[in-house]
Amino acid sequence: MSAIIIKTPALTIKAGSQAMARIQERGLQPADISILPGAAGGPKALGIQGLDLALFGEWLPKAPRERSLIGASIGSWRFASACLPDAAQGIRRLGELYTSQRFAKGVTMAEISHSCRVMLDELLEGQDTAVLNNPHYRLNIVVVKSHGLLAHDHRGMLGLGLSSVIGNNMLARSRLARHFERVILHDARLAPPLHPLTDFPSRYLTLDAGNLRHALLASGSIPMVMEGVRNIPGAGDGTYRDGGLLDYHLDLPYNGDDIVLYPHFTDKVIPGWFDKTMPWRRGNSERLKNVVLLAPSNEYLANLPYGKLPDRKDFTRFLGDDASRERYWRVAMQESQRLGDEFLELTETGRLGHGLIPL
Repeated sequence: MSAIIIKTPALTIKAGSQAMARIQERGLQPADISILPGAAGGPKALGIQGLDLALFGEWLPKAPRERSLIGASIGSWRFASACLPDAAQGIRRLGELYTSQRFAKGVTMAEISHSCRVMLDELLEGQDTAVLNNPHYRLNIVVVKSHGLLAHDHRGMLGLGLSSVIGNNMLARSRLARHFERVILHDARLAPPLHPLTDFPSRYLTLDAGNLRHALLASGSIPMVMEGVRNIPGAGDGTYRDGGLLDYHLDLPYNGDDIVLYPHFTDKVIPGWFDKTMPWRRGNSERLKNVVLLAPSNEYLANLPYGKLPDRKDFTRFLGDDASRERYWRVAMQESQRLGDEFLELTETGRLGHGLIPL
C-alpha cells in the first residue's frame, strides 16, 4: 500500500460551551491543558498515533505542568506509553508491538491474555517506576470490578451475564450498577481529576509498582476475548475487566476550569460500551463543557485503506494473512502524522478556533 496524499482537512474539532468561548477569545495554548482523556477502542488508537506524537512529543512539552491523563482500555496503555522517559518512543513502540500481535484461528482467552502480558512487559521494559514518577503526567487507569456471573471466565456463564447486562442497559444505564463497580487507580501524587462520582459505585486506589501492570492489563481485558484479572493488589479480591464497559468514551465530570484536551477516534462521546447501538445515549454537555475533542474527519477516514481506522475486527478480517493486516495498520499509523501536523499548524497560526463545532 502506498502513502496517500490528500489536501482535505484531516481533523474534526469539537468543543464544549466553555472551551469554545475561551478558544474563540484567546486561542489554545499548551499551558491551558490540565487533563487528557483516552477512550477505549483497541487498534483504533493506532489510527491516531500521529496526534499522540504531536501532543506528547512536541506541543505539551512546550509548557510543562502537572497534567492528569485518564484512560480506559487502550487509552490507559497509550498514556502509560506517554509517561515513559521518551514519550514519542513509547507511543511508537506501543503501535509496533500491537501491530505485531498475531492470533491463530481458535485462539483462547487465556492465550490472548498471555500475549497481552508479554506485550506489556516489552512495552514497559522494567520502567514501571519511571511511569509513576513522570515529572509532569499523572496517570489514571479506569477498570471495572465484575459482579455475579461476570466474575467468571467460563464462556457459558459469562455469556449469560453479558446478556443480563445488555438487557438492563436497555432499560436504564444506571442499572449497570448491578453488574459493575468502577475502580480508578491513580498516581499517588494527585487525586483523579473528577468531581464526586455518583452515577455508579466507584472507588479510588493509588497506583504503585506492584499493581501498575495488573491495572493496565485489567483495563483492556474485554469479556469473551481476554480473561479477567483477578485480585489486583490493593483493590481486593475479585475479577477486574475493561474500564470501557462502563466508561467507553469517558463521559465523566471533569473538575477545574482548564481545558480538557481529548484526542479521540471519533467525533462522538458514547458513555458506555453497551451504548454503542443507542444513538440517543451521548455525552453530557455540562460534564463536557471544558472539553476540546480532536478526531479524524470523515474526509480523512474516507481516504484511508478500507475507509476506516484499524479495528479489532481486522484480526478476523485478515485471519491467515497477518502480513496484509500489519501493512494496513502501518499505513494507518503513517498517515496519522497528518492529524498531528494539522493540529500543530492550527494552534501555531491561531486558526484552531475558526472551524470549531459545538460538542
